[in-house]
Amino acid sequence: MTADLSNVGAASSVQARDGTYRVEPVAVWGWLAAGWRDLRTGPGSSLAYGGLVWLCSLLLVACLFQRGYDYVLFPLTAGFLIVGPFLALGLYEKSRRIAAGEPVNLLGMILVAPASGGQILFAGALLCLLMLAWMRAAVLIWALFFGLLPFPGLDRTVSTLFTTPTGWVMLVAGSAVGGLFAAFSFAISVFALPMQLTERTDALTAMGSSMAMVWRQLPVMVSWGAVVVGLFLVSVATGFLGLIVLFPLLGHATWHACRAMYGHEAISGGACSRLES
Repeated sequence: MTADLSNVGAASSVQARDGTYRVEPVAVWGWLAAGWRDLRTGPGSSLAYGGLVWLCSLLLVACLFQRGYDYVLFPLTAGFLIVGPFLALGLYEKSRRIAAGEPVNLLGMILVAPASGGQILFAGALLCLLMLAWMRAAVLIWALFFGLLPFPGLDRTVSTLFTTPTGWVMLVAGSAVGGLFAAFSFAISVFALPMQLTERTDALTAMGSSMAMVWRQLPVMVSWGAVVVGLFLVSVATGFLGLIVLFPLLGHATWHACRAMYGHEAISGGACSRLES
């Protein structure tokens, strides 16, 4: 039962001169609407899943403060965007079950049995390594601008970053480097993990296919990335409380985005047409 999902945003596509289809940026609103419908279908499971993510985030922040590592809060928060797609596996599973007419429950969302088996864990491990690489890069950027000095507390770090010229320049440089990490992780994971949930494929092949699809449909994927970042910033501004609703919304919507893009790849004769069987 993938036909209805693959047509999400179909009205927002145009045919290029070479016969392929390009999905227009306005399709992201259709994906969000489909994600919202899945969230409202048995909302308790989705909200509980989002609540678990929120609770884990709070516990992690509390541990950072308790152990005096509060200075890594900023890069670690940005790193959430890197591992977020892996954390949303249960939400993809709920959307898959809704499409297949299968029963939905929180336990089934947590104990996901992906078709790719352990390969999906390998993909998650690669994303975690990428997040660690970003954390190391953030430390090096700080050292580049402020020298090899002990990190101050969070209050002094905030004042240094936002009230000094050096801090402003470092924010620009750090945002640029962080943006590269986020863009790369987004490209390799946005479709790879939903693909591995239903297809027996290895992690590297899935990530390569995801990056290729993002590149072919770059305008709409840039728009989708902006929506993800915007809603994540709203969650951060609410003390991560917004994750309870916004994380499930984005997870369900990403599943529909994936199926919609697979549908257009099938129309265009792309590599992912096998997923529309």
